[in-house]
Amino acid sequence: MTGAPAGRIAPPSMVELIAEELRRRILAGALRPGDRLIEERLTADLGVSRPPLREALRLLQQEGLVSIAPRRGAMVMELSAQDVHEILTLRSALERLAVELAIPVTDPSLLDEPRAILDAMRRSAQKEDRAELVHLGYEFHRSLITLAGHRRLVDIYDSLYRQLVLCMAMNLHEREHHHEDLSRHVERHRELLDVISGGDLQAVLDAFAAHGERSFMERRPDQGV
Repeated sequence: MTGAPAGRIAPPSMVELIAEELRRRILAGALRPGDRLIEERLTADLGVSRPPLREALRLLQQEGLVSIAPRRGAMVMELSAQDVHEILTLRSALERLAVELAIPVTDPSLLDEPRAILDAMRRSAQKEDRAELVHLGYEFHRSLITLAGHRRLVDIYDSLYRQLVLCMAMNLHEREHHHEDLSRHVERHRELLDVISGGDLQAVLDAFAAHGERSFMERRPDQGV
């Protein structure tokens, strides 16, 4: 029998490492929607050959972070104003349903997970690790969805993961350049969790409405994404 021994974790492949680095750059905003991913530049920048790079790009294409077209090559996935509107209004509807089912939270221990994620978000903001902050932002909102105890609702939310993190990455970039620094970004999530802990359903619904990507959505149509 070949391969890693039973019980051993295989190291990541070169393809996985390249994909992870490109994924990190996309979520951190270093690679923006519509940016071309030119093979010659990436192979020189990453110190890799073309075959694993191409496989990594195909993997990111499957994840919805990269688009590949004949003669145009690969580029970071673009989202139209309508795409953003549909993704974020769907997210808002799912979060509203979860809140209506979950508030008031009768078991305080259920809030331990979002609090732990919030602590991790603070550390990411201090390190200025924007890719990690985007991922943790998704995990924070997912932990609020799970408060409803509704498995199918969580499954639907999970199915939007790649689309949501791409929107969140775009939103973080937009907010940081026009509205708030990374620390304030985290503080906004703490304020939301404080309202949830208070147990007033209408106050939570109002907080979610104010918390969302309103400034981001307002700017997108004018900029054409």
